[in-house]
Amino acid sequence: MVQKYQSPVRVYKHPFELIMAAYERRFPTCPLIPMFVDSDTVNEFRSEDGAIHVIERRCKLDIDAPRLLKKIAGVDYVYFIQKNSLNSRERTLHIEAHNETFSNRVIINEHCCYSVHPENEDWTCFEQSASLDIKSFFGFESTVEKIAMKQYTSNIKKGKEIIEYYLRQLEEEGITFVPRWTPPAAAPSLETSLSCKKPAASLTVVVPDPALKEGLSSEPLSTPSGAPEPTAGTPDDKLDADYIKRYLGDLTPLQESCLIRLRQWLQETHKGKIPKDEHILRFLRARDFNIDKARETMCQSLTWRKQHQVDYILDTWRPPQVLQDYYAGGWHHHDKDGRPLYVLRLGQMDTKGLVRALGEEALLRYVLSINEEGLRRCEENTKVFGRPISSWTCLVDLEGLNMRHLWRPGVKALLRIIEVVEANYPETLGRLLILRAPRVFPVLWTLVSPFIDDNTRRKFLIYAGNDYQGPGGLLDYIDKEIIPDFLSGECMCEVPEGGLVPKSLYRTAEELENEDLKLWTETIYQSASVFKGAPHEILIQIVDASSVITWDFDVCKGDIVFNIYHSKRSPQPPKKDSLGAHSITSPGGNNVQLIDRVWQLGRDYSMVESPLICKEGESVQGSHVTRWPGFYILQWKFHSTPACAATSLPRVDDVLASLQVSSHKCKVMYYTEVIGSEDFRGSMTSLESSHSGFSQLSAATTSSSQSHSSSTISSG
Repeated sequence: MVQKYQSPVRVYKHPFELIMAAYERRFPTCPLIPMFVDSDTVNEFRSEDGAIHVIERRCKLDIDAPRLLKKIAGVDYVYFIQKNSLNSRERTLHIEAHNETFSNRVIINEHCCYSVHPENEDWTCFEQSASLDIKSFFGFESTVEKIAMKQYTSNIKKGKEIIEYYLRQLEEEGITFVPRWTPPAAAPSLETSLSCKKPAASLTVVVPDPALKEGLSSEPLSTPSGAPEPTAGTPDDKLDADYIKRYLGDLTPLQESCLIRLRQWLQETHKGKIPKDEHILRFLRARDFNIDKARETMCQSLTWRKQHQVDYILDTWRPPQVLQDYYAGGWHHHDKDGRPLYVLRLGQMDTKGLVRALGEEALLRYVLSINEEGLRRCEENTKVFGRPISSWTCLVDLEGLNMRHLWRPGVKALLRIIEVVEANYPETLGRLLILRAPRVFPVLWTLVSPFIDDNTRRKFLIYAGNDYQGPGGLLDYIDKEIIPDFLSGECMCEVPEGGLVPKSLYRTAEELENEDLKLWTETIYQSASVFKGAPHEILIQIVDASSVITWDFDVCKGDIVFNIYHSKRSPQPPKKDSLGAHSITSPGGNNVQLIDRVWQLGRDYSMVESPLICKEGESVQGSHVTRWPGFYILQWKFHSTPACAATSLPRVDDVLASLQVSSHKCKVMYYTEVIGSEDFRGSMTSLESSHSGFSQLSAATTSSSQSHSSSTISSG
């Protein structure tokens, strides 16, 4: 498996030329890096005007590895080739390095870049990326990988310290300014210089693109066949190391890399609708910074948020009066760490009465609104206290808990709430203080604890009786001035006292269902599965020509091709038999095929729009103005990535993909609507259907449009 690393942007508040003077002092050896024994210059080139300076070194490293491993490998030192390409005109330094030792067994590539800060020309930015691919190493592949990652991360931490050390050294010597490069009075052109004096055959002069002046471009990882070509970027695409420390906390280099790489993946696949960095980090922490697992759970959560319109819950949903009167919970100041504090008097709450009066779905929705408010309060407290706050503390008072709280439907509702919150709000609970736990509590704990994540369980502190008043109790976590009055504190707590819900407010299951309180069914979107050879199709009948068909869909998994067809006759209704070719049922959504296999394109039906290829993660909105009455078929079809045209052999990725059954299945979530042409521009419904807000956890939402003669398709 290839290990990858991508650093955040590290900023030195010093001019580029001074940083270069400090950097050069690292050679030929650096006492601050014990493993860096020595280096020899292999090739060197300098343009006649002095603007371009390329130097290639052979670096000797003493890797901290077990003596037995070194003996088996037959080496005492490891050698790397490092090429530095300095462009004084553009004020950039690109550093490329790869291993020479064991290059047939281990492939290590690194790319670093020093450049001018895009907003302050007297500051310097630094980025680095690297990859490690261990093909084979005498059966010690795992050991070598751990040693390499440990050595690399320790050197990353020292990188900025070393530059700052040499900056101080320069200052002690009276060097606080290095003049910028200026062209000689009568210097020949750069092209003439390069043509008159060519470098050695093994050396390639890298003249970075002028667009890289900004210095904040994303650097793809090097490959064995050559160095990566830097790509241009903008400051908004990057994470600054100081920003990470201020708003996200202290992360290890590898944790920073995971955050940046997952963020980049979201930028590429979700077209700018990127969840906030704190939210991405929560999912990474919940999955121990396993990028693949975090990406999967986060995408599922983002889809869930959109499908059930959770993003708008604080603005559009008002809790029923019963909840406001009898739900004994509410926000109450903050704990000693600055976390928002939520108080829940569970022992005083009539869970059975609330479920009977409101239903399980209304309770779930209320808990979701509490979590959304918690996210908002964390952001506010981060600004107020000047340090990262990404979770809240929950204080649960169990005085009054009895067997009534173990009512089976109530426990079932609690378990479901825990399941939904665990899946969609990971790492938001910083601490849970359970006070005055009665004898019946172990019974409840036995029922619910298996459904709580291990990391979350470790945040629970349980106090029986009045133990919370002693050493290690409540005062260790909450200031005395804000301890609620019902816990013998001095602060008046405005949390409702709860109490029994009057039976006159109870409703039957039929009444609850008729009032449409179910959160899961309150959505205008439908889900569908698309398989290889089995597209999903929906039928829209148009009576009046010049009607407008609108659509809004998200590609949740895989890549698909979106088509629109017209037919004068209606397709046969899909068959329900599981072996038929028309209908497939799957847990992830339905699959319906309407176009009969005997139908011929051009005879039985026609294509009215060019096919649109949609990638995983994309949100697509569009409309089609119909020309004729009849039957229109919207189709989502599996998209197979074509093999490389340069060779008749399949690519490795294609072979691997063909071996994975899951790669032959796609998921889409869609909504369609037909609007009269005269109402299209002014209809609020049409405006809503043409806007796809994947998540209000997004820092920004963008969209782009392509206009055709009869349709408008926006892919955001």
